[in-house]
Amino acid sequence: MSSNLHGTRVAITGGARGIGRATAAAFLAAGARVAIGDVDTEEVAKTAAALAESTGGRVFGLTLDVTDAQSFDTFLDLAEAQLGGLDALVNNAGIMPTGRFLDEPIELADRTIDINLRGMLIGTKLAGRRFAARRRGHIVNVASVLGLVGTPGVATYCASKFAVVGLGAALHQELATDGVAVSTICPAFVNTQLIEGLTPNWLARRIGFVEPADVARAAVAAVASGRGGRRVVPALTGVTARVLSPLPENLANRIGRLLGTHDTIGKADTAKRAAYLDRVTGPRA
Repeated sequence: MSSNLHGTRVAITGGARGIGRATAAAFLAAGARVAIGDVDTEEVAKTAAALAESTGGRVFGLTLDVTDAQSFDTFLDLAEAQLGGLDALVNNAGIMPTGRFLDEPIELADRTIDINLRGMLIGTKLAGRRFAARRRGHIVNVASVLGLVGTPGVATYCASKFAVVGLGAALHQELATDGVAVSTICPAFVNTQLIEGLTPNWLARRIGFVEPADVARAAVAAVASGRGGRRVVPALTGVTARVLSPLPENLANRIGRLLGTHDTIGKADTAKRAAYLDRVTGPRA
Protein backbone atom coordinates (compact mmCIF):
# COMPACT_ATOMS: atom_id res chain seq x y z
CA MET A 1 0.00 0.00 0.00
CA SER A 2 1.04 3.57 -0.63
CA SER A 3 3.09 5.15 2.16
CA ASN A 4 1.25 8.45 1.75
CA LEU A 5 -1.66 6.96 3.75
CA HIS A 6 0.36 6.60 6.95
CA GLY A 7 -1.42 8.73 9.51
CA THR A 8 -4.38 9.39 7.19
CA ARG A 9 -7.62 9.59 9.15
CA VAL A 10 -10.57 7.79 7.55
CA ALA A 11 -14.22 7.34 8.52
CA ILE A 12 -16.21 4.49 6.95
CA THR A 13 -19.97 3.92 7.06
CA GLY A 14 -21.54 0.47 7.06
CA GLY A 15 -18.31 -0.69 8.63
CA ALA A 16 -19.49 -3.62 10.74
CA ARG A 17 -19.37 -6.22 7.97
CA GLY A 18 -18.83 -6.88 4.26
CA ILE A 19 -17.27 -4.17 2.11
CA GLY A 20 -17.06 -1.73 5.01
CA ARG A 21 -15.10 -4.12 7.19
CA ALA A 22 -12.76 -5.05 4.31
CA THR A 23 -12.23 -1.37 3.52
CA ALA A 24 -11.34 -0.63 7.12
CA ALA A 25 -8.84 -3.49 7.11
CA ALA A 26 -7.27 -2.24 3.88
CA PHE A 27 -6.86 1.32 5.18
CA LEU A 28 -5.39 0.02 8.43
CA ALA A 29 -2.91 -2.09 6.46
CA ALA A 30 -1.92 1.06 4.58
CA GLY A 31 -1.13 2.82 7.85
CA ALA A 32 -4.32 4.87 8.19
CA ARG A 33 -6.28 5.46 11.38
CA VAL A 34 -9.91 4.44 11.03
CA ALA A 35 -13.34 5.02 12.53
CA ILE A 36 -16.12 2.69 11.40
CA GLY A 37 -19.79 3.51 11.84
CA ASP A 38 -22.80 1.22 11.71
CA VAL A 39 -26.37 1.13 13.01
CA ASP A 40 -25.58 -2.27 14.55
CA THR A 41 -23.87 -0.98 17.68
CA GLU A 42 -22.85 -4.38 19.03
CA GLU A 43 -21.47 -5.68 15.74
CA VAL A 44 -19.49 -2.54 14.92
CA ALA A 45 -17.82 -2.68 18.35
CA LYS A 46 -16.88 -6.33 17.80
CA THR A 47 -15.53 -5.56 14.33
CA ALA A 48 -13.41 -2.66 15.58
CA ALA A 49 -11.94 -4.82 18.34
CA ALA A 50 -11.20 -7.67 15.92
CA LEU A 51 -9.55 -5.34 13.40
CA ALA A 52 -7.45 -3.66 16.09
CA GLU A 53 -6.25 -7.07 17.28
CA SER A 54 -5.53 -8.48 13.80
CA THR A 55 -3.82 -5.38 12.36
CA GLY A 56 -2.40 -3.61 15.40
CA GLY A 57 -3.90 -0.45 13.95
CA ARG A 58 -5.91 2.32 15.54
CA VAL A 59 -9.62 1.75 14.87
CA PHE A 60 -12.80 2.86 16.61
CA GLY A 61 -16.33 1.48 16.28
CA LEU A 62 -19.12 4.05 16.52
CA THR A 63 -22.90 3.96 16.29
CA LEU A 64 -24.29 5.53 13.11
CA ASP A 65 -27.66 5.78 11.41
CA VAL A 66 -26.81 7.21 7.98
CA THR A 67 -30.42 8.33 7.40
CA ASP A 68 -30.31 10.65 10.41
CA ALA A 69 -28.39 13.88 9.83
CA GLN A 70 -27.80 14.43 13.56
CA SER A 71 -26.48 10.89 13.98
CA PHE A 72 -24.16 11.38 10.99
CA ASP A 73 -22.90 14.73 12.28
CA THR A 74 -22.22 13.19 15.71
CA PHE A 75 -20.40 10.28 14.05
CA LEU A 76 -18.12 12.70 12.19
CA ASP A 77 -17.53 14.71 15.38
CA LEU A 78 -16.57 11.57 17.31
CA ALA A 79 -14.41 10.28 14.46
CA GLU A 80 -12.50 13.54 14.37
CA ALA A 81 -12.10 13.54 18.15
CA GLN A 82 -10.87 9.94 18.27
CA LEU A 83 -8.61 10.17 15.23
CA GLY A 84 -7.30 13.69 15.77
CA GLY A 85 -8.96 15.00 12.62
CA LEU A 86 -10.45 13.59 9.44
CA ASP A 87 -9.03 13.33 5.92
CA ALA A 88 -11.47 11.02 4.13
CA LEU A 89 -14.98 9.63 4.35
CA VAL A 90 -16.03 6.38 2.68
CA ASN A 91 -19.82 6.31 2.27
CA ASN A 92 -20.39 2.58 2.02
CA ALA A 93 -23.65 1.78 3.84
CA GLY A 94 -26.28 0.29 1.55
CA ILE A 95 -28.91 -2.43 1.14
CA MET A 96 -30.13 -4.45 -1.87
CA PRO A 97 -33.62 -5.93 -1.54
CA THR A 98 -34.60 -7.98 -4.60
CA GLY A 99 -37.89 -8.87 -6.25
CA ARG A 100 -40.48 -7.56 -8.68
CA PHE A 101 -40.94 -3.81 -8.52
CA LEU A 102 -44.76 -4.07 -8.50
CA ASP A 103 -44.65 -6.43 -5.51
CA GLU A 104 -42.26 -4.24 -3.50
CA PRO A 105 -43.88 -2.52 -0.50
CA ILE A 106 -43.52 1.25 -0.71
CA GLU A 107 -42.01 1.17 2.79
CA LEU A 108 -39.18 -1.00 1.51
CA ALA A 109 -38.61 1.31 -1.46
CA ASP A 110 -38.45 4.25 0.96
CA ARG A 111 -35.93 2.39 3.13
CA THR A 112 -33.72 1.58 0.15
CA ILE A 113 -33.69 5.19 -1.03
CA ASP A 114 -33.15 6.49 2.52
CA ILE A 115 -30.08 4.32 3.14
CA ASN A 116 -28.56 4.11 -0.35
CA LEU A 117 -29.14 7.67 -1.55
CA ARG A 118 -30.23 9.95 1.28
CA GLY A 119 -27.48 8.56 3.50
CA MET A 120 -24.93 9.34 0.77
CA LEU A 121 -26.29 12.87 0.37
CA ILE A 122 -26.18 13.53 4.11
CA GLY A 123 -22.67 12.15 4.58
CA THR A 124 -21.26 13.84 1.49
CA LYS A 125 -22.75 17.19 2.46
CA LEU A 126 -21.65 17.09 6.10
CA ALA A 127 -18.13 15.83 5.40
CA GLY A 128 -17.84 18.01 2.31
CA ARG A 129 -18.49 21.15 4.34
CA ARG A 130 -15.78 20.20 6.83
CA PHE A 131 -13.29 19.39 4.09
CA ALA A 132 -14.09 22.51 2.04
CA ALA A 133 -13.45 24.70 5.09
CA ARG A 134 -9.92 23.23 5.24
CA ARG A 135 -9.60 23.07 1.44
CA ARG A 136 -8.61 19.40 1.53
CA GLY A 137 -10.29 16.04 1.95
CA HIS A 138 -11.56 13.06 0.01
CA ILE A 139 -15.06 11.56 -0.20
CA VAL A 140 -15.48 8.05 -1.60
CA ASN A 141 -19.05 6.98 -2.39
CA VAL A 142 -19.67 3.28 -2.99
CA ALA A 143 -22.25 2.94 -5.76
CA SER A 144 -22.63 -0.15 -7.98
CA VAL A 145 -22.29 -1.30 -11.56
CA LEU A 146 -26.10 -1.38 -11.30
CA GLY A 147 -25.83 2.40 -11.19
CA LEU A 148 -24.53 2.17 -14.76
CA VAL A 149 -26.64 -0.67 -16.19
CA GLY A 150 -30.23 -1.31 -15.15
CA THR A 151 -31.26 -4.89 -14.36
CA PRO A 152 -34.70 -6.43 -13.64
CA GLY A 153 -35.43 -7.49 -10.10
CA VAL A 154 -33.68 -4.57 -8.39
CA ALA A 155 -35.34 -1.51 -9.92
CA THR A 156 -35.36 0.63 -6.79
CA TYR A 157 -31.78 -0.36 -5.97
CA CYS A 158 -30.75 0.60 -9.51
CA ALA A 159 -32.53 3.93 -9.15
CA SER A 160 -30.67 4.66 -5.91
CA LYS A 161 -27.29 3.72 -7.36
CA PHE A 162 -27.82 5.60 -10.66
CA ALA A 163 -28.46 8.64 -8.45
CA VAL A 164 -25.24 8.07 -6.49
CA VAL A 165 -23.28 7.84 -9.77
CA GLY A 166 -24.85 11.11 -10.92
CA LEU A 167 -24.08 12.75 -7.58
CA GLY A 168 -20.44 11.75 -7.87
CA ALA A 169 -20.14 12.92 -11.47
CA ALA A 170 -21.45 16.36 -10.52
CA LEU A 171 -19.50 16.76 -7.27
CA HIS A 172 -16.24 15.51 -8.79
CA GLN A 173 -16.39 18.77 -10.75
CA GLU A 174 -18.11 21.05 -8.25
CA LEU A 175 -16.11 20.32 -5.12
CA ALA A 176 -12.74 20.25 -6.86
CA THR A 177 -12.73 24.04 -6.64
CA ASP A 178 -12.95 23.65 -2.83
CA GLY A 179 -10.00 21.27 -2.70
CA VAL A 180 -12.26 18.24 -2.08
CA ALA A 181 -11.86 15.09 -4.18
CA VAL A 182 -14.96 12.96 -4.82
CA SER A 183 -14.59 9.36 -6.00
CA THR A 184 -17.36 6.94 -6.96
CA ILE A 185 -16.66 3.22 -6.74
CA CYS A 186 -18.92 1.00 -8.86
CA PRO A 187 -18.44 -2.63 -7.84
CA ALA A 188 -20.02 -5.54 -9.65
CA PHE A 189 -21.61 -8.24 -7.49
CA VAL A 190 -19.56 -8.47 -4.29
CA ASN A 191 -19.24 -11.74 -2.41
CA THR A 192 -21.05 -10.69 0.76
CA GLN A 193 -24.43 -11.54 2.29
CA LEU A 194 -25.90 -8.88 -0.01
CA ILE A 195 -25.71 -11.33 -2.96
CA GLU A 196 -26.80 -14.43 -1.03
CA GLY A 197 -29.03 -16.61 -3.20
CA LEU A 198 -28.19 -15.01 -6.54
CA THR A 199 -27.77 -17.46 -9.43
CA PRO A 200 -25.09 -16.31 -11.89
CA ASN A 201 -23.98 -18.42 -14.83
CA TRP A 202 -20.26 -19.07 -15.30
CA LEU A 203 -19.80 -16.01 -17.56
CA ALA A 204 -21.58 -13.60 -15.23
CA ARG A 205 -19.55 -14.95 -12.32
CA ARG A 206 -16.30 -14.52 -14.24
CA ILE A 207 -16.85 -10.93 -15.40
CA GLY A 208 -19.13 -9.62 -12.68
CA PHE A 209 -18.24 -11.07 -9.27
CA VAL A 210 -15.57 -9.71 -6.92
CA GLU A 211 -14.48 -10.01 -3.30
CA PRO A 212 -14.88 -7.26 -0.68
CA ALA A 213 -11.09 -6.87 -0.66
CA ASP A 214 -11.19 -5.88 -4.35
CA VAL A 215 -13.54 -3.01 -3.59
CA ALA A 216 -11.47 -2.06 -0.55
CA ARG A 217 -8.32 -1.82 -2.68
CA ALA A 218 -10.12 0.52 -5.08
CA ALA A 219 -11.17 2.81 -2.23
CA VAL A 220 -7.63 2.88 -0.80
CA ALA A 221 -6.16 3.53 -4.24
CA ALA A 222 -8.58 6.42 -4.81
CA VAL A 223 -7.62 8.14 -1.55
CA ALA A 224 -3.92 7.41 -2.06
CA SER A 225 -4.05 9.00 -5.53
CA GLY A 226 -5.72 12.15 -4.27
CA ARG A 227 -7.83 12.19 -7.44
CA GLY A 228 -11.59 11.93 -7.74
CA GLY A 229 -13.61 10.26 -10.48
CA ARG A 230 -15.29 6.96 -11.15
CA ARG A 231 -13.74 3.51 -10.73
CA VAL A 232 -15.45 0.25 -11.76
CA VAL A 233 -14.47 -2.99 -10.02
CA PRO A 234 -13.50 -5.21 -11.73
CA ALA A 235 -12.18 -3.26 -14.71
CA LEU A 236 -13.58 -5.85 -17.14
CA THR A 237 -17.10 -5.08 -15.94
CA GLY A 238 -16.43 -1.41 -16.63
CA VAL A 239 -15.35 -2.25 -20.17
CA THR A 240 -18.55 -4.28 -20.66
CA ALA A 241 -20.69 -1.40 -19.38
CA ARG A 242 -18.95 1.05 -21.72
CA VAL A 243 -19.48 -1.27 -24.69
CA LEU A 244 -23.18 -1.67 -23.93
CA SER A 245 -23.83 2.00 -23.11
CA PRO A 246 -23.92 3.46 -26.67
CA LEU A 247 -25.99 0.58 -28.09
CA PRO A 248 -29.74 0.86 -28.68
CA GLU A 249 -31.47 -0.04 -25.42
CA ASN A 250 -33.26 -3.14 -26.68
CA LEU A 251 -30.04 -4.52 -28.18
CA ALA A 252 -28.10 -3.85 -24.97
CA ASN A 253 -30.83 -5.63 -23.00
CA ARG A 254 -30.66 -8.68 -25.25
CA ILE A 255 -26.89 -8.84 -24.82
CA GLY A 256 -27.36 -8.51 -21.06
CA ARG A 257 -29.69 -11.50 -21.10
CA LEU A 258 -27.14 -13.50 -23.11
CA LEU A 259 -24.44 -12.60 -20.58
CA GLY A 260 -26.68 -13.88 -17.82
CA THR A 261 -26.93 -10.65 -15.84
CA HIS A 262 -30.75 -10.58 -15.90
CA ASP A 263 -31.11 -14.13 -14.58
CA THR A 264 -28.50 -13.51 -11.89
CA ILE A 265 -31.04 -11.48 -9.93
CA GLY A 266 -34.32 -12.43 -11.57
CA LYS A 267 -33.92 -16.09 -10.59
CA ALA A 268 -32.53 -15.47 -7.11
CA ASP A 269 -33.25 -18.10 -4.48
CA THR A 270 -35.52 -16.20 -2.10
CA ALA A 271 -35.15 -18.83 0.63
CA LYS A 272 -31.38 -18.35 0.65
CA ARG A 273 -31.84 -14.56 0.75
CA ALA A 274 -34.25 -14.67 3.68
CA ALA A 275 -31.69 -14.03 6.43
CA TYR A 276 -30.25 -11.01 4.62
CA LEU A 277 -33.67 -9.59 3.77
CA ASP A 278 -34.86 -10.03 7.36
CA ARG A 279 -31.88 -8.06 8.59
CA VAL A 280 -32.08 -5.15 6.15
CA THR A 281 -35.86 -4.79 6.17
CA GLY A 282 -36.15 -4.79 9.93
CA PRO A 283 -35.72 -1.82 12.26
CA ARG A 284 -31.92 -2.18 12.02
CA ALA A 285 -29.96 -2.37 8.75
